[in-house]
Amino acid sequence: MSGPVAATTPDGSRLHLQHGPIDLIIEAWGEKTVVGDAYRRAWERFQPLLDELVEELPVLRRPLDPALPGPSSPVGRRMATAVQRFGDRFVTPMAAVAGAVADEICAAMVIGGDLRRAYVNDGGDIALHLAPGESLDVGQVPVARRPALLGRITVRAEEPVRGVATSGRHGRSFSFGIADAVTVLAADAATADAAATLIANAVDLPGHPSIRRVPASELEPDTDLGARLITAEVGSLTPDDVERALGAGVAEAERMRSDGLIVGAVLCLRDRVAAVADPVLASAGGR
Repeated sequence: MSGPVAATTPDGSRLHLQHGPIDLIIEAWGEKTVVGDAYRRAWERFQPLLDELVEELPVLRRPLDPALPGPSSPVGRRMATAVQRFGDRFVTPMAAVAGAVADEICAAMVIGGDLRRAYVNDGGDIALHLAPGESLDVGQVPVARRPALLGRITVRAEEPVRGVATSGRHGRSFSFGIADAVTVLAADAATADAAATLIANAVDLPGHPSIRRVPASELEPDTDLGARLITAEVGSLTPDDVERALGAGVAEAERMRSDGLIVGAVLCLRDRVAAVADPVLASAGGR
C-alpha cells in the first residue's frame, strides 16, 4: 500500500488527503496564512493516522468489553467513546471510524488558529468547525454514491451540531437494514456516524421475501460483523412496505433524539423521505 498523499486545488482553497481507504476533502475559511497553517496541521496529523488504526484493528473490530483493554490511539478512543453511547445495541467501534477520522483532523486544524469555518469530509461523514455567527450548508443525498441532491441542511454556529454522517445499504459498509440513505446530525461526526449506521439498520422488514440476506463474512472474511446476516439485495416493495420500514427507522431515530444522542435525522427509502422532527432539518424535506 502506498503512503499518504496530499494535494490542493489550483487556487489552494481545498485540501485532498488520501491514504489507503481514507479519502478526505477539506476546506477552511479565514485569513490566508491561518488557512495555510490549518492545512499544514491537518497533513501532519493525517500522515500517521492509518498506521495507528491498523495496529489496533483487532480491538476496533470487536464490541467494547469493560473487561478487556480498549483502543489506545486518539482516533480509536474517539470511536470507542461514540459507540459507548449506544451500548444497548450491537455495535463495534468500526461503526464510527470515518466520523472519528474527520473529527480528529478537524480538531487538529483549529488548534491555535482563527478559522471562521471548516469542514472535513470523509466519504460523506463530515466534521464541522463554525466560529460564532458562521454557518455551513450540507447537501443531503437520497442514495449514497448517486449524484443527486435531495436538499440542503444549514448548520449554524449556535446549534449543537458539529457532525453529519450518512449510512445505508448503498454505502461503503454493510447494513442490516434496507435504507437507501440515513443522514444524521449530532454533536460530532463520530457519534453521527454510529447513529446513522444503527438507524439505517432499523429501517427494515424482517422476514420479507423480497429481501435477500447473506452472512457478512461471506463477502468480507475479516469483517467486524462476523456471520451476521447483512442485506445483499432488495426486490419489490409495496408502498405500505416502505412506510413500515421507514416507520421502524423513525422510531429508532426518535429514541436517540429523546436520549440526547442526536439532533435529528433524514431517512430515505425508494421515493419516500422521513425526517425526525427538528427545525434544523426543515430544508431537507419530510414525510
